[in-house]
Amino acid sequence: MNIQLTKSQIGLDGVPAAETMLSHVDGERGELIIAGEHVKNLVGKSSFEGVTARLWNAAAGKTLSEANVRASLGAARERAFARLPDLLPATRGMSVVDGFRAAVAGLRAESGLEHESTIVGAFPVIAGALVQRARGNDPVAPDPNLGHAADTLRMLHDRRPEPREVTALDSYLVTVSDHGMNASTFATRVVASTQADLFAAVTAGYCALTGPLHGGAPEPVLEMLDAIGTRERIKPWVDDALSRGERLMGFGHRVYRVRDPRADVLKAAIQQYATDAADLPFAGEVEAYIRAALRRKNPDRPLETNVEFFTAILLDALKIPRQAFTPIFAVARAAGWTAHALEQRRTGRLIRPSSSYVGPRPAD
Repeated sequence: MNIQLTKSQIGLDGVPAAETMLSHVDGERGELIIAGEHVKNLVGKSSFEGVTARLWNAAAGKTLSEANVRASLGAARERAFARLPDLLPATRGMSVVDGFRAAVAGLRAESGLEHESTIVGAFPVIAGALVQRARGNDPVAPDPNLGHAADTLRMLHDRRPEPREVTALDSYLVTVSDHGMNASTFATRVVASTQADLFAAVTAGYCALTGPLHGGAPEPVLEMLDAIGTRERIKPWVDDALSRGERLMGFGHRVYRVRDPRADVLKAAIQQYATDAADLPFAGEVEAYIRAALRRKNPDRPLETNVEFFTAILLDALKIPRQAFTPIFAVARAAGWTAHALEQRRTGRLIRPSSSYVGPRPAD
């Protein structure tokens, strides 16, 4: 007998697929906990290396310190740069997003070294090399003595970043380092559950991230702000878009029923960064009007601001090219992906859900 599933059941909404010590998302309360700490408290209290240490320690029972991870990632960035002549040929003719996928798929284990450090260290090197190539330049060699955020910016821009730039990007990397059982993390854990290595699992995670329903919305947020253009056009542009049933990018989330807690963290990071490039007053007016318009349209369940709205503004202020937004997201989320893969291999079992067959039955 065919069993008819509801829309939420088909999408596995609310169905636990694993027990984890890594992160917790409460969509009703607008709460995100990463490795035992609220995200709003974690930013400023811990660097990206610090939160990565917390995630790896929780996932695999390690006792790494922030300094341990900083040193291992610095060395891994150097090794990844030495491997670029092997990785980049496969990316020839591709966009930054697609080239990043091809290069990540080319990563492999290094004898005697932790796979997770190899992966997380390689990601900003690959992103920086692809951005520089798009500009017609050679890749910029990493500096292993810098922190991960600082060296990422240095390889992207070929200059030593200002402290406020480093603080802003580090806040972003920490904020999006992990986020429960999202689509890319689930893909990572499914592959890890087969006992495939971390490289295969993380490649699957990145492939899931490239989809527009997951990590692909920050660039369209900027396109929306560009289209609106001026304060005088906010109301007519938004009202017209809603009347046509268009989706407003940067609003609504599959899990959060209230405001995405990461949005306020990144908004605060932009305010601290406070450059002319980050036109926060204009963006704030756009956000305020859209939220009000969405409440009028659907007062019982209005869509709230999500992380992608302020991600777009922050990365644009840091002069990161729009085509590199998804790879930079992956630079941060690699910490969570590797931790989930380690945890799945250590504590989980093969992930093998069932399906409800709704096709025809044999005549007999």
